[in-house]
Amino acid sequence: MTEETQGTKIFAIRTAANREDQVVDFLIAKLGKTVEGVYAVMRPHGMRGYIFIEAESKLDIEKSLQGVPYARGVLPHEIPYPEIEHMLEQVKVEMNIKKSDIVEIISGPFKRENAKVMRINKQKEEIVVELLEAAVPIPITVKMDAVKVIRREDEDDE
Repeated sequence: MTEETQGTKIFAIRTAANREDQVVDFLIAKLGKTVEGVYAVMRPHGMRGYIFIEAESKLDIEKSLQGVPYARGVLPHEIPYPEIEHMLEQVKVEMNIKKSDIVEIISGPFKRENAKVMRINKQKEEIVVELLEAAVPIPITVKMDAVKVIRREDEDDE
C-alpha cells in the first residue's frame, strides 16, 4: 500500500456470478467521472461472484455502487489485507504470447475454443485472435489473461 492509501479499507462487493468484469468496467467508468475516496478496484482471477474495492470508507463504496448493474451490495465487514494478499501477487501479465501461437480461450463467451493469435497489443494487454473452428475467420479481441498458449507455431521448426 502506498502512503496515500494508508488509511484505506478493503471491502468485498457481491456481484452476479460471471458478471465481475462488467461490474469492474462500470465502476471504473463511473469513478473516472465523479466519486472520490475510492482508490482501487480488484477482480481476483478465478473468484466468482465477488470483487474487492479499496476506499476510505464503506459509505464511499456504497455511493460508487449506486446504479451499477450486477452489483449486489457490500459485505458488512472490512477485509483484512493479509486475507487477499495472495490473490494480488500477479501485477503484470506475462508476455509469453507470440503472433501465430495457438491458444485456448479460458474465459468469456468463447471459453474452451482454440484460436490463432493474429495481433498483440502490449499496452492494452489484449490480443486479436481468429477462432480455428469458425467457418469464416472473424477477428476477436480478448485480454491476454483470458487465454493460455497450447501450441507454438515455431515448434515444428526446432
